[in-house]
Amino acid sequence: QVQLVESGGGLVQAGGSLRLSCAASARTFSLYVMGWFRQAPGRERELIAAIEPTGRNAYYGDAVKGRFTVSRDNAKSTSHLQMNSLKPEDTALYYCAAKPRGNDVWTSWGQGTQVTVSS
Repeated sequence: QVQLVESGGGLVQAGGSLRLSCAASARTFSLYVMGWFRQAPGRERELIAAIEPTGRNAYYGDAVKGRFTVSRDNAKSTSHLQMNSLKPEDTALYYCAAKPRGNDVWTSWGQGTQVTVSS
């Protein structure tokens, strides 16, 4: 179990940027895949980005590809989601999550941080 805390959400105008941060408390942070999810009212939770333990490879959902960038700093036990060219449809509660390498189950979740994009 990894304790995760997100920060960086807020209100931003369309076309703007936000940088979300996820701080993890774990000795073995470098063994976990880190993911970013979002959930808007009336919608299912959506995986939008993930990064493998070394940070070498990343995944992006089609809705955010080319606009969002996920990163991690294992020395600081943190992951970041840089969100550029934000659109009103990006409005959602954003969560970071973690899972052990090779595990299909996201075992740890942050509390969520709200991102609201105005038009």
